[in-house]
Amino acid sequence: MKTSPILQVKSIDKYFYEPVKFQVLKEVSFEVQRGEFLTMIGKSGCGKSTLLYILSTMDTDYTGELWIDDENVTHLKQNRLAEIRNEKIGFVFQFHYLLPEFSCLKNIMIPALRLGKYSKEEIEAKAYEKLALLGLQDQALKPASKLSGGQQQRVAIARALINEPKIIMGDEPTGNLDSKNTQIVFDIFKELTSVYGQTIVAVTHDNDFARASDRTIQMQDGRIIDHDYKEG
Repeated sequence: MKTSPILQVKSIDKYFYEPVKFQVLKEVSFEVQRGEFLTMIGKSGCGKSTLLYILSTMDTDYTGELWIDDENVTHLKQNRLAEIRNEKIGFVFQFHYLLPEFSCLKNIMIPALRLGKYSKEEIEAKAYEKLALLGLQDQALKPASKLSGGQQQRVAIARALINEPKIIMGDEPTGNLDSKNTQIVFDIFKELTSVYGQTIVAVTHDNDFARASDRTIQMQDGRIIDHDYKEG
């Protein structure tokens, strides 16, 4: 049975107005299938990070339509969008944004405590589960500031997974990592999609990272110029 796409982008246009009016996204349309690992590439200023913020519902100033999990989210009120972000979207940024004085475990629990769906005990058990998945269970009670950069980014991935989101959105998720830790993060993403059916959409400058994902969208001057980019 064919399932509907998890993410549908329909004719999205986006303008910046400062210092002058400038169209940053032009007629952007594509779909992301459930369980797909999609990367977006393009030179700085091509619009890919702007697009990611629209996809994550954090930027609502655009024309066109955005559908997430069969729901048109384009004109929803901010409180409903916040619910969708908490329930359906996990975020992994270039910088991990962990609270340094909190333990790894507490950092991972924060989005689930905010969502309020489960008891604190259940959330703690889920957080341990995510740490084990990422090979960090022995670091659970250590302050985040005591971990290496690669470990901190893995904790950030565990935090993104805690609410069992439909989509993980990554903004340069390996941008601060060396090649060894980049490979570790990539392998985690690949396992999440192939074994657990997680959908991942990531903006990257790393062509090796993009090449090994399921599909790569290439952007240029605010447009998608290739929906299934392959080098060479």
